[in-house]
Amino acid sequence: MSVIEARNLQKRVQTTNGELAILRGVNMSVAAAEAVAIVGPSGSGKSTLLALLAGLDSVSDGEVMLLGEALHALDEDARAAVRAGKVGFVFQSFQLLPGLTALENVMLPLELASRGDARELAARQLQAVGLADREHHLPAQLSGGEQQRVAIARAFVAAPQVLFADEPTGNLDQATGETIVDLMFSLRSEQQCSLVLVTHDSSLAQRCDRAVTMTDGVLQ
Repeated sequence: MSVIEARNLQKRVQTTNGELAILRGVNMSVAAAEAVAIVGPSGSGKSTLLALLAGLDSVSDGEVMLLGEALHALDEDARAAVRAGKVGFVFQSFQLLPGLTALENVMLPLELASRGDARELAARQLQAVGLADREHHLPAQLSGGEQQRVAIARAFVAAPQVLFADEPTGNLDQATGETIVDLMFSLRSEQQCSLVLVTHDSSLAQRCDRAVTMTDGVLQ
């Protein structure tokens, strides 16, 4: 069973030099509990593809089915409703809210899903990533590795069916990055969620079930 199905995805944007095609007829599917890496050179369209698969951006043409929902037919609010409690994200830049503590950042997806046990579950997830003693710290008071651990805790706290990760180790040194990767794959294995991972790191891609290569907006 596919949790993600993309058919003839097109993404075009207007520039001062005219229309630019970022994605050109991409087809892709991801099965339940499957880990898929999207690799390729910078500027090839990897992050754009991830954004379309997750419903963070709208397609120019084509179809995207996420967990049985036709994202291409929905507006931004409706796409967000599809993701709530079912989809997690880990980004290169962490994307933590600076005015919220580590605990409050992890609570966010649970609160968006109207979970009454958000604080308890968030505290438990921070403990699982080794940050039980940092729950009241703001992001600025945390190291890069600690911030990414908070982001991973937030991504997994609602037991998502799909996790999207965009260069999750891009802002970390090698040793910290390896620790973060081990943690992410361990939690994914425990929860048996699907993973779509954008990376330039071949060793990271090899930890996935399969890898697809993007070149000039086309999957090879």
